[in-house]
Amino acid sequence: MSTQIFVNLPVKDLARSIGFFEKLGYSFNPQFTDDNAACLVIDDNVFAMLLTEPFFATFTRKETADAHRTAEVIVALSAETRERVDELVDSALAAGARQSKEPDDQGFMYARGFEDLDGHLWEVIYMDMSAVQGQ
Repeated sequence: MSTQIFVNLPVKDLARSIGFFEKLGYSFNPQFTDDNAACLVIDDNVFAMLLTEPFFATFTRKETADAHRTAEVIVALSAETRERVDELVDSALAAGARQSKEPDDQGFMYARGFEDLDGHLWEVIYMDMSAVQGQ
């Protein structure tokens, strides 16, 4: 069995967050989606659990960060091409996200970032592995 990753993120409005990520082309696993949580399928082994803030609070004794004010994590996703980076981030911006940083073009690597509706930071990166291996 391969390792899976589940990133748990608190959200204020679950239905709104689901709609946002659907506009980016993602789907949700209905087996792990209800009124408290939604399982965002990023890839075969990569998921983000969008949890309502009260439900998220049941998993920790720590205060839940306000991601609009503080950075708790940057979720970085790879993309197959530079064009896919632009497509995904442009879709996020059109769906209500905010740009979190200027595009970073280092030739062999290209990255852009956005803040989702709850302020969580996402970065989408394309890396030309043939250029990396040649260094």
